[in-house]
Amino acid sequence: MEALVHWFSQNLSQYISPEGAVFIISMIPLLELRGGLLAASLLKISAAKAIPLCIVGNIIPIPFILLFIRQIFKVLKKTKLFRGLVMKLEDRAMRKSDQVKKYEFWGLMLFVGIPLPGTGAWTGSLIASLLEIDIKKSSLAIFCGIIMATVIMYIVSYGLVGNLVR
Repeated sequence: MEALVHWFSQNLSQYISPEGAVFIISMIPLLELRGGLLAASLLKISAAKAIPLCIVGNIIPIPFILLFIRQIFKVLKKTKLFRGLVMKLEDRAMRKSDQVKKYEFWGLMLFVGIPLPGTGAWTGSLIASLLEIDIKKSSLAIFCGIIMATVIMYIVSYGLVGNLVR
């Protein structure tokens, strides 16, 4: 992930402001808020600026995933080109859904909040949508998870990595 963050940080910041690069990185699946905060620390953006940018950037795609992903997947499964990809994404998300199924709100919050590879708001939203968890409940759980991930990644990005870079 660090290599991706570094690549996006370098390439995006050539064309837009470092803050804009951090915002966009926070919207990208796999990188999300984790990558945004890491990029912000590498680009020497203060945590006070970076945290709101990363949170908003990470939140923007969530309602669209929760509301529309099942319908989009349904249409894409009908095409030969995307059927395999959609089935792979669904399968991968459902393999990670055991804790979310069992504990719903708390499971979804922890899934999104603990910054491990393959977890985060995008995958959490996909799982919530596929499991048909109530949109209000899933939105709140995902938001709480994003806040939890923010705290963890702030400590990692600005504490550990920030001290190593300086």
